[in-house]
Formats: sequence, structure tokens, C-alpha cells
Amino acid sequence: MLHHIKTYLLITLGALGVATHVHFFLSPNSLATGGVSGLSILMNHLVPNLSVGMFMIILNAVLLLVGILFLGPKFGVKTIYASFALSLAVWAFERFIPVTEPFSQDILIQLIIGQCIAAAGMGLVFHQKASTGGTDIIAMILNKFFSMEVGKAVLVSDISIALFSVVLFGPEIGMYAIFGVILNGLVIDYTLQSFEAKKEIVIISKESEEIRSFIVEVIGKGATIHTARGAFTSDEKEVITTILGRKDLLKLKKHVGAVDQKAFITVHSMKEILGQDFKSLA
Repeated sequence: MLHHIKTYLLITLGALGVATHVHFFLSPNSLATGGVSGLSILMNHLVPNLSVGMFMIILNAVLLLVGILFLGPKFGVKTIYASFALSLAVWAFERFIPVTEPFSQDILIQLIIGQCIAAAGMGLVFHQKASTGGTDIIAMILNKFFSMEVGKAVLVSDISIALFSVVLFGPEIGMYAIFGVILNGLVIDYTLQSFEAKKEIVIISKESEEIRSFIVEVIGKGATIHTARGAFTSDEKEVITTILGRKDLLKLKKHVGAVDQKAFITVHSMKEILGQDFKSLA
């Protein structure tokens, strides 16, 4: 029960981060950087009587219905919650903390700062195995009927929205919007890698048995053991290989330092890990 509460609190916090970007940085500068938020900024320009947040609520509801119609009920509860949490957060910001003009005349710095905040928010949402919906649904439809890869389909839909902003807001704002789409992908990818950062640790130590027991029994992770022979001494030694997150790596380094000051350790950053208890191969 507490795990579910924590999950939805983190999704809510992530949605607030993205909503902050939309309301305080994108909307005042008319930056339609793709997604439902970008499409809502365009539609708000055409129909000013409806706010960006209200358009987001309407569009997410429509896209959800379209998705169910074409794809079936494949959407998780967490994704539905995240998409409407984002829309409602933008609507609430508009109602209670209205912004009538940009913070400064420098659009680029606003775009970068806002995107960093949004990326942290999206990282929290994705880390809970959810998404904010929106153009992801369009991408899934394109994938089903036109065999277009989901990532490419998302990029196509987002770029299309950014390009349309050239017509409504002029070439300068349009170019910033296109740059925002590219920046969005880069920063979110970096953020997700930071959230899911794993290290491959290789240890050679005379206290191999003690270290192996610590990894398995205290940290609760697996390890691979193989035998290697030193080039100079020809002595055979056990080599321990394991994959850990940052916190567990700090525990392991502290323990190894306590039991064997002469241990040899190498640490490698892992870009992607598939199989077993990590990311699914499917």
C-alpha cells in the first residue's frame, strides 16, 4: 500500500515539474515544443477563450478515447493518471498563479532552464513505469498501422507541431520550438540514464570469499565468479564481477576497503543492461 502511495506521489511530483515548464516557460513565450502541451499552446492562440490547461485536459481525453478505439485498452492506470495530473496541474497554475509575460527577453535561457526542470519531472514519471500520454498515443497508432518505430513517430508528431508554430508565431519562435523538441529528447535521455545508472564492478582480492558474501547476503545482489591468472606471478585468483547502483557501489567500496586495502577494483559505467532482473529483452 505504501509503495503504491509513494509511486503516485512521485508521478504527481514529476507532473508538477513538467507543468512548471509548460506554464512558466513555454506558454508565455509561445513555444510549442511538441506533445499535447505544444498542441494546446497552438490551439490557445487560435481560440484564446480556452486556456492551455483546459485544452490539455480536452486533448488528453480525446486521445485516450482514440487510443482505446484503435489500440484497445492498453494504457496503464499510471499513465492515465500522469496525463491528467499534468493537465490539471497546468490548469491550476493558470488559475492560481497566472503569468502574463515571459520572465525575460532571452528565450533560449528560459527554454534551457525550463527543460531541465521538465526533464527531472519526466524522469520521475518514467522511473515509475508511466508516461504522460499525449503524443505517445499517436505514435503507437502510427506504429500499428504504418509500422513506424514509436520513437520516430513521437519525433515526427512533435516536429510537426513545432513546424506549425512557424506559421502562427513566426520563424524565430518556430526555430526555438524545433530546438526545444531536440533539447527535450537529449535532456530526458540523459536524465533517464542518471536515474537508472548502473556500474559494472570487477574485483580481484585475496578476501574474495568475504567480499562475495557481502555482495550476496548484505547488498542482496548477484555476482559472477571466474578464475584469472596474473601475468607476472602466474598466481590464480578469483575475479568477482557484479552490477550495482550508485548507493550499493558506495557500500561495496567501503566494505572492500575495510577487508582488503590492496584489492584491485575497476568500475565501468553501463549504458544499457538487458535480461534477468534488469530491462526486459522484449
